[in-house]
Amino acid sequence: MRRQRTSSWRRFDPDALATGSQPSSVARVPVAAASGPCRILGLDPGSLRTGFGIIDCDGTVQRHVASGCIRPPSGISMPSRLRFIYDAVAELVSLHRPGEVAIESVFMHRNPDSALKLGQARGVAMCASVLGGAQVFEYAPRAVKLALVGHGAAEKGQVQHMVCAILSLPAPQSLDASDALALGLCHGQTRRLGLLLETAGS
Repeated sequence: MRRQRTSSWRRFDPDALATGSQPSSVARVPVAAASGPCRILGLDPGSLRTGFGIIDCDGTVQRHVASGCIRPPSGISMPSRLRFIYDAVAELVSLHRPGEVAIESVFMHRNPDSALKLGQARGVAMCASVLGGAQVFEYAPRAVKLALVGHGAAEKGQVQHMVCAILSLPAPQSLDASDALALGLCHGQTRRLGLLLETAGS
């Protein structure tokens, strides 16, 4: 069965994302915050690999700051992995001081055990971000793909290519880092579009 694709980026609506009429749980960004420059940390959580990407956004200018992947040592227990992820995210927040964090929201998984582990990894990453002083915003994978590529069923390789093109990176990032940078870019776009909509309506 063919998967239905969203044919146009014009259907990406930050207001709809915030109110829940599109499949995402992202919080609305205050206009006062959206009007200035911001450092954004994108997180693609996982118990084995957590991708991270940090960008600076100022209007239409987006600059890559850092990106990579948090990999807990193999063979350690789940609680130890979660502690490793927490410490690594806390260190990123302390070092780079992002004002806002964009993280992938919960989605249904075929394997309940994998979904539970993903949720636990998300939880510790969100706690580390909030305790470090950053605001956290959640985005559904489909919304991120729609914002960057133009349709919500885009392949990971397409997202990776768009991240590289938008940020003018000399070489593609790993898939985990690309997904994290894509979350940051999606949040930056949502901030700008939200401000434009507010300005047009005032």
